[in-house]
Order: sequence, then structure tokens, then C-alpha cells
Amino acid sequence: MRTTDPLLREKLVRILRLRPRQGTTELATALGVSGQTVRRLLGDLPDGSVLAAGRTRRACYALRRPLRGTLADTPVYRVDRNGNAAPLATLALAAPQGSLMPLAGTGWPVPAESRDGWWDGLPYPVLAIRPQGYLGRQFARAEHKALGVAADPEEWSDDDIVWVLSQRGADAPGNLIIGDAAYERWLEAKVRPPAPLPEQGIPAAYAARAEDAVALVGGGSSAAGEFPKFGAAREIPDAATPHVLVKFSGAGVSAAERRWADLLVCEHLALASSARLPGPGPARSRTLECAGRTFIEVERFDRIGEHGRLPVCDLDHLQGAFVGSRTTAWPDIAARLAGMGLLEANGIAEVEHLWWYGRLIANSDMHLGNLSFHVGQPLRLAPTYDMLPMMYAPLPGGEVPAREFAPDLPLPAQRTTWLAACAAAIEFWTAAAADTRISEPFRAIGRRNAELLDDVAGKV
Repeated sequence: MRTTDPLLREKLVRILRLRPRQGTTELATALGVSGQTVRRLLGDLPDGSVLAAGRTRRACYALRRPLRGTLADTPVYRVDRNGNAAPLATLALAAPQGSLMPLAGTGWPVPAESRDGWWDGLPYPVLAIRPQGYLGRQFARAEHKALGVAADPEEWSDDDIVWVLSQRGADAPGNLIIGDAAYERWLEAKVRPPAPLPEQGIPAAYAARAEDAVALVGGGSSAAGEFPKFGAAREIPDAATPHVLVKFSGAGVSAAERRWADLLVCEHLALASSARLPGPGPARSRTLECAGRTFIEVERFDRIGEHGRLPVCDLDHLQGAFVGSRTTAWPDIAARLAGMGLLEANGIAEVEHLWWYGRLIANSDMHLGNLSFHVGQPLRLAPTYDMLPMMYAPLPGGEVPAREFAPDLPLPAQRTTWLAACAAAIEFWTAAAADTRISEPFRAIGRRNAELLDDVAGKV
């Protein structure tokens, strides 16, 4: 039974609809009443319509924001390394913006401002698994009509992201599954898994999937040098997991398509040479050629065997949640994370080695999405991926310009790390110079750069 002034209740509802989560003191001041009256007013609102979190003075309240007409919590599940799922948390959308998803005690690091579970937008673990990039566009083109969202995932609202993940996010990066419908899809795939591609059938199957991906999203590469790709499950006797991501080049014979094929082979070689650096080593890869295309197949490091999964998060979303600065230098962000107790000193060293290695193999595309961590306390660097000499990528119009490589030089305190990274980079350029899968013009680039780095290393 309602016991408070209906006009005050209406005013309270208006405030909560217009302002993000509010504390008792803020609400009492806005309404001109006591904190006790505020609590009575909140108790008089319909059951389940109010979100509340935080102890004593930190207690905050918000109205629920419906997701496609429902006010219910969205369950969040995690899959462990043995392929078993269990509840992790619940996600609730708040009016007029933000969300509530408590993560304390889950193993996920929590920013201080979100210790009670409140987030200004979506929690960073949810944002980290949203469809994005080429695969995200591929998914959106195929599913947007059925899900009632835009064909471009960059246009999705927070509500759209949660809705899409809750309906189709059974195979998102990492180990989280958002919503019961996605969980049911995951369980169906676990109980009746599709047969992985047999080894002898992989080249033809990859060629067919490349054609499908090009037809759906478009071929070639983006202005930023993003390769077209697709996901697959294949059967290889000594593989750690059947789950892979596959990038591919164009099927033509233009100079640009030849260069993209060279770069895919270079990625495979660069990953192999990075194994000599401190850290977990590279994601396992191999190249294939079929139907005029070059493919690189990279095993997913967030998967174990057929059904096991590991929690991962890229540096982009860790930076947004914990650092907030605009720097894009991997070591700077790693040092900030270490200062918060989220990363150990050896983790900083691993990132520094990989950062210098990338710069010394002419990787001009070392954005924050190209470095990931296994989630825990502390964070652990995940295997290396997307490491290749992107400075030599064709221009968006297809031209392949001549470029001169000038290696970055270290400060005195960086010399030891630089030399270790340089030795690995020389190994890469030497391998590229000798690999007959690579065109002769790019093999010549490899020879020049190996000689250049060898000369510079002797003078640093």
C-alpha cells in the first residue's frame, strides 16, 4: 500500500528518468524531503522498477530502462576451460543511461567508480565482445533484419549491443555469454556441434567461405588495412583447439593483391619470430594457398579444445575502463595498469618487447585492439596476433608505393629491450627475404631491412 504523497512520487520518477543514478542525499535535496522519506518513496514504486546498489552513503538508485519491452535482468554466463557454463552476474539497463552489473569477486578487474556495479554506459567486458571490425560487419549484414538493428554495427546503441549479444552472442570473443537465448544457442552447439572441417577438405572449404564473405561484406581491405576474414572450426591432429580465425587475400593478380598476399605470409613469419621474445609467445598460425588466394589461419587463444573458453580483453577496452588517456602507446598504458596493481612488472616488460618488435618490423597498425590480455588479477598478456609490416600495405586505391624503412631508436634505458626486439626483427626480415611464397620485390625489402637493422644494432 502506498503511503507517500503521489505528487512527490511523480517528481521522484521524473528526476530518475532524466538523471543518471542518484544517491539518497541528492534525491532528498531535489525533492526537499528527508532521506527517510526518499526511501519510502522508492519503496512505493512498482516492484522491480528501481535499481539499487551501494552500501550506506554510497547507495544509489535508478529506474530500469527496458530492453525491447522487458525490464528483467539479463543473465551473464561464463564458460570455463572445461566447457562448463555458470552464472557470472546479471546486467540491468538504467534510465536514462548506464547500467548495473556487479563484477566484484568475479575475477574481472573493476574500476573504483564501478565497485558497486554501476557503469556510465555498458560494462567494459560487454563492450569488448560486441560485434566489430570485419567480422562484426559480416555478422551485421547477415543478421540485422532479423534482429531489427542497423546493418552497420558502428551505428548500434548500447541497447542494440545488448539485444544482439543476448540473441546471437553464443560464440563471442572470450568466455562470456549474454542472455538466455544466446546461452541456449551455445548449449545446442555443444550438444550437437557442427563437424569440424577435415584436414584434406580445408583449402576448398576456405576458398568457398572467402567467396561468401566477399559477397556479403565486400572484398579487398579497408582504408586502415583490415583484411577480410571468417571464423572456422577445422580438424588438425596436434591443434590446441579446432577454432580458428582465417584472413585471406584477393584472388586476382594485381600488384595490390600480390602485396596483400605477401603481408599474410609475413604475418605468419612475424608471429614465428616473436616467439623468441619474453611472454606467452604467438598464436599458432599457418598459411595455405587455394583458388588464387593466400590464407593465414590463426588458432583462437580464447578457446581450449572443442568447448573450453578463456576470458580475454583487449587493451582498447582496458584503457577505456581504467586509464582514460588518449595515448596509444602500449607500454605507457601497461605501465598505468601496473601502477593500479592490475599488471605485474614482467607484464610491462613483455609489452615493451612486443611494442619495439612491432616497430622494428614496420608494423604501422599497432592499435589498442591488437593487444589482448587473459583476464584475472593480475592480467596476463595473451599470445601475439595481428603482427605484420603494415607500413608496406597498399593504399586504399590499390597503389603500392615505394616506402623506406627508418627504424626507431631507443633511449638508453630502453637499449636492452630494443636489442632483444631487434634480434627477433632481424630474424623475421631474414626469413621474409628467403621465403619463396613471398614475391621477389618484397623479398628484396626483407633483405634490405635485415641488413639495415643489423647495421643499426651494431651502433646503438
